[in-house]
Amino acid sequence: MKTSYDIIIRPIITEQSMESIDLKKYVFEVAKDATKADIKSAVEEIFDVKVASVNTLNVRGKAKRTGRYPEGMTRTWKKAVVRLTADSKSIEFFEGMV
Repeated sequence: MKTSYDIIIRPIITEQSMESIDLKKYVFEVAKDATKADIKSAVEEIFDVKVASVNTLNVRGKAKRTGRYPEGMTRTWKKAVVRLTADSKSIEFFEGMV
C-alpha cells in the first residue's frame, strides 16, 4: 500500500505554474501509476486542504545527447494540476515562491 508521500513526489516550481497560484492551482510530479482519486486524497491528507479537481498528464521523455555518439532519453513522468475549492486555504509551501 502506497502512502501519500509515495504518490506526491515533488512540487513543480516554474514561472507558468506560479502564475496559476492565484487561481488556486498547484502542480505536482506524481507517481506514474497514481489515479486522480489517489492524488486528490494524498494532497488533502498532506496539506490539509479541499481539492475541487485534478487534471493529469504524462510527460514523455525527450531524446538527449551527452556527447558525440551516445544518445539517450530523459525519463518519462506524470504531472498533476490540482485545483482547490474556493473556501479552502492555500498551500503554505508555495506562499514564499510568488
